[in-house]
Amino acid sequence: MDTILIIGGGPSGIVASIYAKKEHNRVIVLEKNAHPLKKLLMTGNGKCNYLNEVMGTSFYHSQNIDVVSELLKDQNIQDVHYFFDSIGIVPKIKNGYYYPFSGQATTIQNALIKEAMDRGVEILCNEEVTDILKESNHFIVSTKNHSYQGEKVVLASGSCAVPKTGSDGFGYSLLERLGHTLVKPLPALVQLTSNHPYQKDWDGVRSDVVLELFEDGKFIAREEGEVQLTSYGISGICTFNLSHFVTRGIDLGKKEEIHINFVPFIDTLVTPWMDQYSKTNSHKNLRELLEGFLNYKIVTVLLKTLGFKGEENYSSLSNEDKCKICRSLSSFSIEITGTKDFDSCQVCNGGVVLSEIDSHTMESKKVKDLYIVGELLDMNGNCGGYNLTTCWISGILAGRSIGDSCD
Repeated sequence: MDTILIIGGGPSGIVASIYAKKEHNRVIVLEKNAHPLKKLLMTGNGKCNYLNEVMGTSFYHSQNIDVVSELLKDQNIQDVHYFFDSIGIVPKIKNGYYYPFSGQATTIQNALIKEAMDRGVEILCNEEVTDILKESNHFIVSTKNHSYQGEKVVLASGSCAVPKTGSDGFGYSLLERLGHTLVKPLPALVQLTSNHPYQKDWDGVRSDVVLELFEDGKFIAREEGEVQLTSYGISGICTFNLSHFVTRGIDLGKKEEIHINFVPFIDTLVTPWMDQYSKTNSHKNLRELLEGFLNYKIVTVLLKTLGFKGEENYSSLSNEDKCKICRSLSSFSIEITGTKDFDSCQVCNGGVVLSEIDSHTMESKKVKDLYIVGELLDMNGNCGGYNLTTCWISGILAGRSIGDSCD
């Protein structure tokens, strides 16, 4: 009887265990926390956004995007849908985002654990792995408490993101020792920091905007949605979706700049729109005029940045000053100095190079019978269930390959 050791009881590890378990093998999940799937409970603000209606490589980042495309093929996506149907998850779909209809991440946590236990998977908690050794035809996995021997190993220990959930990045060092190459892990889906002198004045404001990222003066990417303006910089989903580029760029010493369009509702040139708007509201001073469509805290920051008191009448300003105001409304620039750290990010940017993995089985091309799944891999997605989707896919592929080999 073969023994399969799965290191990590997160989404990809538990799914791999379910598919790997057959009548004539033993599957053991080694989980360092007191309970499996701890990080899952935090996803989607506790509601667990576990899939998305719209898939594609445009929502992902990797140095081997062709391999990501292989993983996202239609059959793999269909297999994920079939799996969740089979374990009784009824979806609630909102703007393309899949949530359990209960609105609780615990629904998915409980369903996954029950399915694993019903199949005979052994989930051993409080077992923190310290080392893996590969011998001729088996592995020896050491924990702080015990030593385990198995013919196959699935490494599903997670990235560096949110280390309080157990994802401390230890799997990276194990994989490097086993001969794998890493793209340097950096925070992703994370808040961006700035040194703008007046950003404390807009702290706490949420606004619908368009964000454009420029790197060394070159346009990189654009996101539209709600931004959260903070005392340290910016946050929110559209910010998170740009953070992959920012963390990698800053690590390479590049200058990162965000331009904020505070008036995305204006579908013409801003200057003629403002001219007409000011004529209609000629009795208002500049501050009152801007507060007609912007949060007063944003207005304060704009006025301070441009050097206006706000008591001026817009129509009496010079054309140059009008252009400055309109440019700030549609392209307010802040230099990005960094990001929040691994404690604050949702996932990591980087990981094991995908070219070293068999995309059909998730087996390592460096070490036979070693499978690598989930957040350890160099692929990270935007907000919207994309990162969990690749956890499910990689777990299914690895588990199915192992299970088929044990039949």
